[in-house]
Amino acid sequence: MDKNTWFGFLLIAAIIVGFAMINRPSKEELAERQRMNDSINYAQQMEQEALRLSDSINATIEQSLNTTNEAEDAALMQQQLQNAYGPFAVSAQGEDKETILENNLLRLHIANKGGRIIRAELKEYKAYGDTVNPLTLFRADESDLSFTLVTNNNRILATRNLYFEAICPNQQNVIMRLHSENEDAYIDFVYTLPEDAYMFDFQIVPHNAHLVLAQNANSLEMQWKQAIPQQERGRKFEERYAHLQYMLVSGDQERMSEAKHDNKRETAKVKWIGYKDQFFSTVMIAEDAFLSSEFESTPEDALSRYIKTYSTKTSVAFDVTSQKPIAFRYFMGPNNYNLLKAYDKNAENEAVKLHLQELVLQGWRIIIWINQIFSFPVFDWLMRYGLHIGLVIFLMTLIIKLIILPFVFASYKSSAKMRVLKPQLDAINAQYPPEKMQERQQATMALYRRAGVSPMSGCLPMLFQMPILMAMFWFFPTAIELRGQSLWWAEDLSAYDAILTWGHHIPLFGDHLSLFCLIMTVANLGYTMVTMQSQATDPNMKFMKYMMYLMPLMFLFIFNDYAAGLSYYYTISLAITILQTMIFRWTTDDKKLLAQLEANAKKNAAKPKSGFMARLEKMQQEQVRMARENAKAQAKKYR
Repeated sequence: MDKNTWFGFLLIAAIIVGFAMINRPSKEELAERQRMNDSINYAQQMEQEALRLSDSINATIEQSLNTTNEAEDAALMQQQLQNAYGPFAVSAQGEDKETILENNLLRLHIANKGGRIIRAELKEYKAYGDTVNPLTLFRADESDLSFTLVTNNNRILATRNLYFEAICPNQQNVIMRLHSENEDAYIDFVYTLPEDAYMFDFQIVPHNAHLVLAQNANSLEMQWKQAIPQQERGRKFEERYAHLQYMLVSGDQERMSEAKHDNKRETAKVKWIGYKDQFFSTVMIAEDAFLSSEFESTPEDALSRYIKTYSTKTSVAFDVTSQKPIAFRYFMGPNNYNLLKAYDKNAENEAVKLHLQELVLQGWRIIIWINQIFSFPVFDWLMRYGLHIGLVIFLMTLIIKLIILPFVFASYKSSAKMRVLKPQLDAINAQYPPEKMQERQQATMALYRRAGVSPMSGCLPMLFQMPILMAMFWFFPTAIELRGQSLWWAEDLSAYDAILTWGHHIPLFGDHLSLFCLIMTVANLGYTMVTMQSQATDPNMKFMKYMMYLMPLMFLFIFNDYAAGLSYYYTISLAITILQTMIFRWTTDDKKLLAQLEANAKKNAAKPKSGFMARLEKMQQEQVRMARENAKAQAKKYR
């Protein structure tokens, strides 16, 4: 190899080494990673120890049942409990009782065992197919929240295995107290449920915890797992909008995969963790922060009654010598954009904002902007008048159509100009056969220039409409206001409106046929046929013409599983478009328009060509010249 080659290899090596040194983690980052790994390993050891202790207690109970001396049984039991649970042996046994907190919106069942919420009901909502019972976010063993305690005699305990006592319970407040052998040392789980609210407070309040817990404890490990039951009619659609989401203290938000098993370790501090379904969420918010965290999201089998299973292993800062509470807030309620956004209404600065409205999927960046400043405010404004949801969607569609009316009119005007020029375009196509494509294009462009017509003028207005159409595509499937609302044959506008169902799944289509989607497809196909017949098209662009007919049929496959409210919106939008087109045609005189274009042609013929048009025409002429020379060269080659 020559010296240049060696120099190249050395330069590449230097770049690689330099890049590695630049991206090498700092000592603080390495320490944080090590602390995270130690924390996760520590939590796993705690889980194993808790299981071992539970087995030990069960074995002790079984052994005591097989003995005959009651005094020995009691002594042996007490000794085993003391060995297994240390200072919390007094809380190792108890009664399985529940305490209920409720307001007008929410009912919570709190169990003595674990001091945790074992059932959450939303009073104003019903699950699909159940018209009697309130919607249940989770029940019994579907949700499990546990904290890990390390005692002063090195016992590792999980709060899920300990029994709490309900102190001063009422409908809005309860203290779940975990007693120890020292009457002055205990831990309180305090639940406070305000009136007419989906968000409530949860505090862990230690009292002289240093007397019974390990002195070197500086964090409290937490394990939270929850199975998400199917609540809606369309499972496939519900799975698409169900995911685990969390927000970092920095304000950035992360979302786990909706379609596949996903797990992630997060070293940055986390503000809140959300277990989200299509229309409902359970969110746990730390007043300070969750420290290093590990998240996992698992889709369930299609035959299961559950959509996803989410789990989190994390920790919060904890000073065993302090009486300071560890403060959390829970949100258990609907994914209503305006409701979630209102929690930041009185926020003093950006750092304390929760941005829970991000749980409502709104699409890409420009689409999010349209939904935030238009879709949600207008929809909410119309809903305040108590109108039927079908009328609300109709009025919202009408407002959208009025906004984009100038763009639609510009598009139709361009289409009309192309239509009246069709005889002259046909003459150009007849004069120049397909073999002379360059000449045909040059003549066509010259015709457009003389008449003052731009082929792009019909496309650009349509492009301006696309963001609004896409914003509606994201808005309606996530609008909880449509859930449970009926319109004509559709029982629930947030789900598909099947009029025909068969017993097997057809790939790319499903096991049903939605009527609103079918009406939209038929109307769209008819409108396309009428539009294409009235437009001037190039005979050589037949494939594009067939694609225009194929698109409405593709909509049938795309929207068959989507919310009936979305198909209803597109149907209304298409009906208004057809009406607009008819009005435009009635008010457009083709003869006058053609005379105007001919007058433009005379004026433009006398004007000098613009610099751009001159350059464009020169380029076209040069292309024609080169094409001719290439053809002559090829002809000479084969002589």
